[in-house]
Amino acid sequence: MKAGTHPENYRVVAFKDMSNEDVFLTKSTADTNETIDVDGTEYPLVKLEISRTSHPFYTGKSKLVDTAGRIDKFKNKYAKFKK
Repeated sequence: MKAGTHPENYRVVAFKDMSNEDVFLTKSTADTNETIDVDGTEYPLVKLEISRTSHPFYTGKSKLVDTAGRIDKFKNKYAKFKK
């Protein structure tokens, strides 16, 4: 195996699903400046928008993401600045 191809900085990292506040621990090399206390131990924190606990494929629940609504809201909000 070629030397120096794999990262050496594996450590336990906490991943937090922001949609349902679920936190799980796994080894990762992800860089982050935030930390979180889990069961009395401080871990680096990586925030996720969606994870296995909130993804419709794994939960069996359909969740509609309103991206078109967000674009319309943005256009309406800044329409007054149009010349």
